[in-house]
Amino acid sequence: MEKKVEVSMLCQLYGKLLTEKQYEFIDDYYNNDLSLSEIAENNNITRQAVRDIIKKGEKKLFEYEEKLQFMKRTLNQEKRIEKALAELTKIQKDYSDKEIANVLENVKKELNCLV
Repeated sequence: MEKKVEVSMLCQLYGKLLTEKQYEFIDDYYNNDLSLSEIAENNNITRQAVRDIIKKGEKKLFEYEEKLQFMKRTLNQEKRIEKALAELTKIQKDYSDKEIANVLENVKKELNCLV
């Protein structure tokens, strides 16, 4: 997974555990696509200070994920749901019984809500 996407997802999961500045700078850098210079200028600090704050925040996010593994479990759950949906679709196509088709459609709707 691309680092930018990974950090953005981790920030959504664990961002509130960071300091206010770490969260704000990571959000601006990864989600709002601001450069280090733009963030520095907006906060009247040096570009290096912004970089240091972002790097410390990133380190914390990866530590949280290593210990808690919410993102890993969420991604695995999504893969399993998608696989189940694919299997249900195959069954639905292969069998013509209306009752079975209705049950499968209801199960698919419920699984789609989880993705």
